[in-house]
Amino acid sequence: MLTIRLQRTGRKAHAMFRVVVQDSRRTPTSGKIVAHIGNYDPHNKTSNLNVEKAKFYLEHGSQPSPRVASLFRHNKIDLPKWVAEPTKKTASVKNAEKLRKNQPKEEAPIEEVKAEEAISEATEEIVTEEAEKIVEEAGVEAVEEAEAKAEETSKES
Repeated sequence: MLTIRLQRTGRKAHAMFRVVVQDSRRTPTSGKIVAHIGNYDPHNKTSNLNVEKAKFYLEHGSQPSPRVASLFRHNKIDLPKWVAEPTKKTASVKNAEKLRKNQPKEEAPIEEVKAEEAISEATEEIVTEEAEKIVEEAGVEAVEEAEAKAEETSKES
């Protein structure tokens, strides 16, 4: 059985692919191909395909690989009905229940909340008491100063 697949060419870290028709029992790198249909550059997402050759081999039973089938679809080459639709892979997460976003939200225990409220109320009371003391001391000093000024003015007159 013949397959239409990609054969890697190009230098290291810069792959280029040939679209070739090959016996399905051979590896793509074996070099023994039946026909060369075109090429594909994954970096530029460009492909040059001989549409007539591709249609000929598809009509005569060559099975395209999933990537080649999507290339054919992109280049508007009609695929036979018997060609399997490439399925999209879905990412699966191992132990999804262990992820933080899937964990139930932890609320602070009621005892800790009550303790925090008691502390905040106590600090507010202490602050208000200190403020009242400061105001009283300032008020006593102000009254004493006013009385002293009043006495001075009464002595002068």
